[in-house]
Amino acid sequence: MADADTARLCVQIVQSHFGPLAAKVSSVLLTRGRLGMPQIVRFSGLKPRTIRAIVIALVQHNLLWHVQLEDEGEVLEFNVEECLMRLRFGRFISLATKLMGNAAARIVSIVLQHGKLRQPDILKHLGIFDAKENAIYLQAINSLVTGSYLKPSTKLSHISKTDRLLRIEAGLRKEHKGIPTAKDIVQWKVEAEAKVKREDEEAEKIGTKRKAKDHSNHRSKQRKVEEDVVDEDVYFRVNPSRFNVHIRNSIIEQAARERFNDATALVLRATLKATETKQLSVEDVRTDPVSVANISMQVLEDQDLSSGIVLPSSGKPSLQTLIKEYLALLACADNPTPAGRSSSFVSVGGGGSGKVQVEFEIICRRLRQRVLEAVARERYGDDAVRIIRVLLTFDKTDEKQLAKVAMLSHKDVRPLLSSLSADSLISLQEIPKGNDRNPSRTFYLWYVDLKKAYSVLLGNIHKSLFNILSREAAEGEDPIVKSVLDKRSRTDVMNDESLLTRTEREILKEYEGKRERLGVLERRVEEVAFILRDLEVVGKLDLG
Repeated sequence: MADADTARLCVQIVQSHFGPLAAKVSSVLLTRGRLGMPQIVRFSGLKPRTIRAIVIALVQHNLLWHVQLEDEGEVLEFNVEECLMRLRFGRFISLATKLMGNAAARIVSIVLQHGKLRQPDILKHLGIFDAKENAIYLQAINSLVTGSYLKPSTKLSHISKTDRLLRIEAGLRKEHKGIPTAKDIVQWKVEAEAKVKREDEEAEKIGTKRKAKDHSNHRSKQRKVEEDVVDEDVYFRVNPSRFNVHIRNSIIEQAARERFNDATALVLRATLKATETKQLSVEDVRTDPVSVANISMQVLEDQDLSSGIVLPSSGKPSLQTLIKEYLALLACADNPTPAGRSSSFVSVGGGGSGKVQVEFEIICRRLRQRVLEAVARERYGDDAVRIIRVLLTFDKTDEKQLAKVAMLSHKDVRPLLSSLSADSLISLQEIPKGNDRNPSRTFYLWYVDLKKAYSVLLGNIHKSLFNILSREAAEGEDPIVKSVLDKRSRTDVMNDESLLTRTEREILKEYEGKRERLGVLERRVEEVAFILRDLEVVGKLDLG
């Protein structure tokens, strides 16, 4: 179940997208966990017919999981992750436009509006009647499917991963004879994870099928060639993981630009682009190895890399020479220590291979730590950041040693430790000398529990997002603004805006300005949530 702040945010998102009745059903599922239809009817107070319509709509938009249990029958569970992903729908459409053009963006927008659709349904909603234009959209759909931006919606995608893992583990437990050991339980979990991954990979292969296409000309006989085409019987939905890869890469590129310069960021972008087709999820620890020659092919001709670095030679260096220098800079080749490796962006293979890999795990761990330090600096100043860095370096330490290493006085350290501990940014470990746990005979060691700190920060981020969305909704519910918006939606006013008075135009301008500022704030806060939530998988070293 989601925490209180995340649940409120999900209810607000559902209310803005589907209305108050759907929000009420979602609130019941978020606060009480998975339920059957009779329980939802009882707790929500709505009519069964209304609830069935809401459930169908939410399942269509991938917001509800449903599974058939032997003892409870069919139960429904709210998909929190899919709901929070709806905050990025605008960015998904923008990325589709940037990557594959307006046709692909329209298709992604249509699929997002309807949850999941077949290829004929997509073309029907697009309203395409011209044969030439229809071929363009068919090609765009094929590119989206083969590029994994659209993925098949199967029966397994409507069952939560936890249920699938538990079902597989229960089957393995039945096959086991005797009392299971701890090693057996761990092995079952590993086998269940592997089987779920295989099932997902097999399910995603049904989106295309082989079809024979005739090719003929006047010189040769007619021959048949097989090609991959989109299966018209398969329902497709947007694959958020594929779009999240591009969001992650843009954040990493921006981090390199802030630390070095624009030219270094261009080289890192080219390195990421060289392996972009194989990056299907943000769970990747690092990219596939890529050569300098392949990286140079991704650098555009009008991009000048010589302006970002000064070389000792007077002649104009080649493109590959410049790329090697930037890669050495990104790999922190001048600092071959653990500290240098932890601050690197790429790793360059030895043994003469020269293969380059972008280290996602190292970068994302640093990005998450930077969020933690930014919050501590904003609330308590630079001294708090110094304390956190010392604790991350030395793991657990007492107050006296911490003050000595951080070069701060005890009277300054003590209130900072109390404040940071109250916000769960740092934690306290008690080590008693005896069984009586006497405070005077107990060691008190401070440390940073990153898992706990990131969880608290993410909850605060969700609370901020809820406040932003609530403020945006409240701005539109103002009686004066609402009357002007209703007037603007009239057909005659839409065709001739001069029918609006000067005061009404000023009200609309002020309202649009507030919405724009709130939208910018929402995107910035959601990007921080992306770093803390979606990049957690590759930050396993944080939690170890």
